Amino acid sequence: MTSTPTPLPGLHAVVPAGGAGTRLWPLSRSGRPKFLLDLTGAGSSLLQQTWARLVPLTGPGRMLVVTGVAHAEAVAGQLPALAPGNLLAEPSPRESAAAICLAAAVVRTRDPEAVIGSFAADHVIRDVPAFHRAVTEAVSTAQQGYVVTIGVTPDRPATAYGYIRAGKPLEVPGAPSALAVERFVEKPDAATAEAYLAEGGYRWNAGMFVSRADVLLDQLRRHRPALYDGLAEIAAGWDGPHRAELLDRVWPGLEKVAIDYAVAEPAADAGAVAVVPADLGWDDVGDFSSLAALLPPGGNGDGPGGRASADRDAADRDATGLRVLGDRARVLSLDATGVVAGAGDRLIAVLGVDDVVVVDTPDAVLVTTRDRAQEVKKLVDRLRGDGRTELL
Repeated sequence: MTSTPTPLPGLHAVVPAGGAGTRLWPLSRSGRPKFLLDLTGAGSSLLQQTWARLVPLTGPGRMLVVTGVAHAEAVAGQLPALAPGNLLAEPSPRESAAAICLAAAVVRTRDPEAVIGSFAADHVIRDVPAFHRAVTEAVSTAQQGYVVTIGVTPDRPATAYGYIRAGKPLEVPGAPSALAVERFVEKPDAATAEAYLAEGGYRWNAGMFVSRADVLLDQLRRHRPALYDGLAEIAAGWDGPHRAELLDRVWPGLEKVAIDYAVAEPAADAGAVAVVPADLGWDDVGDFSSLAALLPPGGNGDGPGGRASADRDAADRDATGLRVLGDRARVLSLDATGVVAGAGDRLIAVLGVDDVVVVDTPDAVLVTTRDRAQEVKKLVDRLRGDGRTELL
C-alpha cells in the first residue's frame, strides 16, 4: 500500500494552463482546450489530475495556476480549492517564461525562501509515487541553488520532444539521483533519436522545472533583464489594489519567449542546471496517436453486435485493439484498430481499417490515421486561414 506524501516545506507548485491543443481538434478547442477535458476516461480533466498529484506535496494554499483570461472562470470552477489570489490570469499569451516567472515573482513577494515547481496542466503521469519521489529529490537539489528539471526516461526514440544530456552525479544530500545537465538539445530527427537511446545518458525534456524562486528570477534577470523588470513590477503589486492596472500597462510589452530559451539553456551553459531522472509513465497527450496509447483496450467489438465475451477478453489484452474515448455502447467495430472519440449521440461504426482515428463532435468530424495524427494542426491552420473561427 502506497503512503500519501506529506507536504514539502517551502514548495509552491505552479501549473501553467495554456495552449489550445490544436493536434487534438475537434475535441480540443480554443474555448475549451485539452487541459479542461477528460481525455483518459478517468472522470476528471487533465488539469484536475495535475492538481490531485501535486496538492499532497504542497497543500492547496501553495498551488498556483497561470492561465488566460478566457479560461480563468473554467479553471476556478474545476478547482474550487484554488485560492483566488493564486489564479494568475494572463491578459494575452506571452509564452512560458512570462507565465512561470510571473508566478515565481508573486511567490517570492510572499515567501522569499520559497521553492517553486512548474508542472504543465495537460500532461499524464501514470506512476504518481515515482513522480512524488522525483519532485522530492528536485526540491532538495533546488535548495542547493540549482535550477532543476525532471528528465523523463525515454522508452522510444521520440522525435516530438527535446532531450537533456545528463552529466556527472552532483552528490546532493537527499537527492541521490541528481545529475549535472550538460546541455539541452532540440527535437531530433529519427536517426539522432535512435542514437540518443543507444548511447544512453539522454532524457526527455518534459518541461518540469523546480528552483528556488530567487534563483530562477536571478537567472531571468541575467539573461532577459527587460522581461525580469516587467514581471517584478507586476508581482510587486499583485496582492494590492493596482493589479489590473499593472497588467494592462506592463503585460502587453513583455517578451514572448519559452523558459527553455530564457533561463534553462543559458543556465545550463553556466553549469547551474541539474536533472533528476525519473521513469514516470509520462505523456504529453500531444495528438490522437498518443491518446490511443493512454486509453484502455477493449473497444474492439464492444457495443451493439460486438464479439462474444471471450473474444472481447482477448481484445482487452491486445494493445493494438480499437480504443474508445466516450460511450463504448455508441461504437460498433469489426476488424479495426486505432482510436474513436465520440462526443455526440450517433453510433460510430468502424469496419476493416487499421490505426484509424475517428473523432465525432456535434459540429465537426475528423477522420485520419495515427501516422498522420501530428498533422491535425494543419487542418486547424487551414480553418483559421479560411476564417472559420467558429470551429476553432
